[in-house]
Amino acid sequence: MATGSPPLLDADASPRLVAAVDLGSNSFHLLVARALGGDLQVIDRIKEMVRLGEGLTPDKMLSPEVAERALACLDRFGQRLRAMPPGDVRAVGTNTLRQIRPESGFLERAERALGHPIDVIAGREEARLIYLGVAHGLAAGEELRLVVDIGGGSTELIVGRGFTPRLRESLHMGCVTLSQRYFADGRITARAMERAELAGALEVRPIRALFRRTGWHKAVGSSGTIKAIAAVIAAEGWCPDGISAAALERLRNALVAAGSVEALTFKGLSEQRRPVFPGGVAALRAVFMHLGVSHMQVSDEALREGLIYEMLGRDQHEDVRERTVRSLAQRFGVDRTHATRVEETATALFAQSAEPWQFTHPNDPFALGFAARLHEIGLIISHSSYQKHGAYLLRNADLSGFTRQAQQVLAALVLGHRRKFPGAEIAALPEDRQVAVRRLCVLLRLAVLMHRGRSEKALPDPQLRVEGEAIRLEFPDGWLARHPLTQLELEEEAARLATAGFTLEFG
Repeated sequence: MATGSPPLLDADASPRLVAAVDLGSNSFHLLVARALGGDLQVIDRIKEMVRLGEGLTPDKMLSPEVAERALACLDRFGQRLRAMPPGDVRAVGTNTLRQIRPESGFLERAERALGHPIDVIAGREEARLIYLGVAHGLAAGEELRLVVDIGGGSTELIVGRGFTPRLRESLHMGCVTLSQRYFADGRITARAMERAELAGALEVRPIRALFRRTGWHKAVGSSGTIKAIAAVIAAEGWCPDGISAAALERLRNALVAAGSVEALTFKGLSEQRRPVFPGGVAALRAVFMHLGVSHMQVSDEALREGLIYEMLGRDQHEDVRERTVRSLAQRFGVDRTHATRVEETATALFAQSAEPWQFTHPNDPFALGFAARLHEIGLIISHSSYQKHGAYLLRNADLSGFTRQAQQVLAALVLGHRRKFPGAEIAALPEDRQVAVRRLCVLLRLAVLMHRGRSEKALPDPQLRVEGEAIRLEFPDGWLARHPLTQLELEEEAARLATAGFTLEFG
């Protein structure tokens, strides 16, 4: 599937079936592949033009017609995926799902239809995964590459070398949004095309100088929009390999000459793609003109392939989240020795409570460990309410490898590791995650409390017993009597937890 890929796949491992689902603003994609013999073998691809973005209302809800169209597609995808274990399927939502208000309930309905969780990812995380997929599909090389992906509602731009993205950006323009704004009536006039290109130029303008300064050497396009443009250009004989600036301009002028979407009869342009094609051409023209692209290679790999490689990389201990957490800890001057002690205690408490508290989500132990390592990042701002500063950073930063929901969980845990229990923040999470996150927060609070003295001396490993919301900590005989400050802190913690519905006993 790729030339020059890093050793993410074990050639001697048993075959494993994995699947990725990309819920874009224009199309929904399903990719099923088998990891075998050091490579990926694609065994199934399904694509449906759902056009989720056209159903987004001004108040950020989803129109019933488009919602039902999307759910019907996910139900069909679900028939293919329901027999697969949760750890072998990754589904992500992009621009439109980022905008839909949680109270619409659409995400929960979508997860039920698909039969698997759906992660809504931020624009820069989407860009990172796109680059990962594209890089695996290209020949090995050390040149700087510009990767462009024009989706229905956003355009991702990445500059990277090899398999490492160096610069990532997500712009608020796509083939659906520009087509709806400037070609909604189906007419393609010179004025409408100029305005659409200008709108694209305004999106590119803030990052133009930054991206051009990188000195990238090769441009690669990876989306359905770009592949459709390349197919039309090739069929017309304007550029046999990829997309040249001259051929793209010729296509743009041909669209204006046609005058309407209905009159577009290009070979290689599907009936489903036609309504959003003018907006896609305008977006790509804006990128070409303002980033200095003269020729663009086209890649078959994109976000879904990146998701597959991400899953396999995590299996082989190449989890990008680990690198992100290490980088954050270093950037914000975290006391790593202390954080490690807190993490070890939190992990020991988790192991004792995992079965009775039914921690079944695969991200539960990671969330607790990452929160333990980062619980003090807010100290760089101020000791006063540092848990609030840390939560703000984690909620709003671009964290590679983390979904939006994962960042919200991490922020809630860091916010709640001391003082007031974060009931409101946890209540804002999806309902099916609230109970587990409440209990993870208790474990983190206890671990932080036991290391409040920051002593390098080893602490005894308390025995933890839980039943429902009742918690019992048992220390070695006489230990609490010899450590009255810890005993007082536990008494105060018991009072705080009582307001959240937990009972804490110790002895």
